[in-house]
Amino acid sequence: MMGSDLTATLFADGHAADIILGVLAIEAAWLRVAKGWRWADIAALLGTAALIVLGLRAAMVRADWYWIALPLAASLPLHLLDLRNRLRAKRADER
Repeated sequence: MMGSDLTATLFADGHAADIILGVLAIEAAWLRVAKGWRWADIAALLGTAALIVLGLRAAMVRADWYWIALPLAASLPLHLLDLRNRLRAKRADER
């Protein structure tokens, strides 16, 4: 079964996470070009996902624990920034 071999290889080598990171990069470019979003807003929205996927990739290739923990821990500040931005936008819409 060729498809299952490809899938196993993608996950064993961490390339499945690389594909996800590529899709996130395309989404970031689309938000910037097509929607005119600021880079800071894009980083707050997609940076959290990118860091979590980096932690996932580290786990997939059996990296040392700190290579898994560091991006996961770094995702928290970006998540809080995104949450703050969303709450501010919601309050502005309610006015």
